[in-house]
Amino acid sequence: MQTPGVKNATAEPTRDGARRRTPLRARLRALHRDVGYLAVGFTVIYALSGIAVNHIADWDPNFHQIRRTHQLGPLPGPDPTVSERTLAALGIRETPTEVYRASAERLEIVLADRTLHVNTASGAVEEEGQKARFFLRAANFLHLNRGKKAWSYVADTYAVFLLFLAISGLFMIPGRKGLIGRGALIAGIGAAIPALYVALSNAP
Repeated sequence: MQTPGVKNATAEPTRDGARRRTPLRARLRALHRDVGYLAVGFTVIYALSGIAVNHIADWDPNFHQIRRTHQLGPLPGPDPTVSERTLAALGIRETPTEVYRASAERLEIVLADRTLHVNTASGAVEEEGQKARFFLRAANFLHLNRGKKAWSYVADTYAVFLLFLAISGLFMIPGRKGLIGRGALIAGIGAAIPALYVALSNAP
C-alpha cells in the first residue's frame, strides 16, 4: 500500500504512453556491465598468460618438464623385446616412434613427448621429456598472437573493450567519490606507476 503523499518510485509511463528516458549514467553503467561480462574470458586468458610469460626465465610456461628415474632390473634380450618389457613395466601403452641402440648397454626408446634411456645391464631407466601445459600453452598461443592475422582482429577488439571499460569507469560514480574527487586521485596514481617506472629504469 502506498503512503499518502509519497510518489511511487517505480518509473511509470506518461499520460501519452511514452516511456521516461533512462539517465545517461544509468545507460553507461549498463553498457559497462555488459562489455565487462563479454571481456571476462579474454581477461582471464591474457592475465594468466601474462603472469606466465613474465617469469619465462624461471620456468617453461608451455611445457612441464619430465625427469624421472626407474629401476626395473636387468633387461636382456633383443631390442624389440626390451622395449616391450620396459613400456609394460612402466604402464606405457604408447607405440614408440623409434627404438635404437646408443651403445652396447644403452637402448633409446623415443615416444611422442619423452625419451626413455634404458640401461639394459642394470635395468635403470631415465625418463626425460616434456608434457604440454594444456591451458597455459593455449593461452600463450593467443596472447603472443601465434594465430597471426585472424586472431589480431579479435585481440584488437578486446583492446577496444578494455579502453571502453577504463574510460567509462571514470564516469560511473558522480560526486566526490567519482572523477572529480578521489576517483581522479586513484586514476592519477594508476597512470603514474608505469610513468615512474619508465623514468626510474632509464627506459627509452
